[in-house]
Amino acid sequence: MRPKQRDILPALIVLILLWEGAARFIQRPILPPPVTVFSTFFRAIPDELGRHFLVSLYRVILSIGMAIVLAAPAGLILGQSALLNRIVSPFIYLLYPIPKVVFVPIVLLFLGVGDLPKITIITLILFFQILVLVRDSAAGITPELLLSVRSLGAGRRALFRFVYLPASLPAILTAIRQSIGTAVAVLYIAELFATQYGLGYYIYLNGSTLFNYPAMYAGIVAMSLLGFGLYAGVDTLERRICTWR
Repeated sequence: MRPKQRDILPALIVLILLWEGAARFIQRPILPPPVTVFSTFFRAIPDELGRHFLVSLYRVILSIGMAIVLAAPAGLILGQSALLNRIVSPFIYLLYPIPKVVFVPIVLLFLGVGDLPKITIITLILFFQILVLVRDSAAGITPELLLSVRSLGAGRRALFRFVYLPASLPAILTAIRQSIGTAVAVLYIAELFATQYGLGYYIYLNGSTLFNYPAMYAGIVAMSLLGFGLYAGVDTLERRICTWR
């Protein structure tokens, strides 16, 4: 059950109060109070922090788009073809449970520096989530529905457009929503290597090199907002285009 929007603000206030209480209890530089962090955040977001945020946002958005383009059609094809699904399923069964974050060093070695290896890792994570959910959703369409649409003269292309795709659209959005947290976490790890831009780099630099803890927490707030914004955006999109749910 999803919380209503009016319930989010009280929960946020409670979390900030708990943060304030922990900061007062610990009283150490490694945990600055919320006022200090938010003050640093609003000072940095128009300048340096904003640039890092936009780079990370670009990487995640592009990864989501690539995963949808690659995984959604593949999942629909597997869901329509029992024979093809029987051939491919063992490979999915072996590859899907592997935590894709372990491939970060390998991808960096093969693809080098820049955005490509980071986008590739996130795309891999989203790819399998979308593939499996779309395949299962397409395979779960009742034969009676397919027969009724075929009786109206619909061919394979019409079935794909008017039956399989609408039926699988919620699965695509659900897979993206479920993967956003993992994707942002892997983005942080990927941005620790061979880059000078991105929220992961910004957080690590300020926390482990410069020991600027308010700036480090400001980066964490920015990355949290990135994940929350993507999650809320997908949630809103699903409500608007999947009105039958």
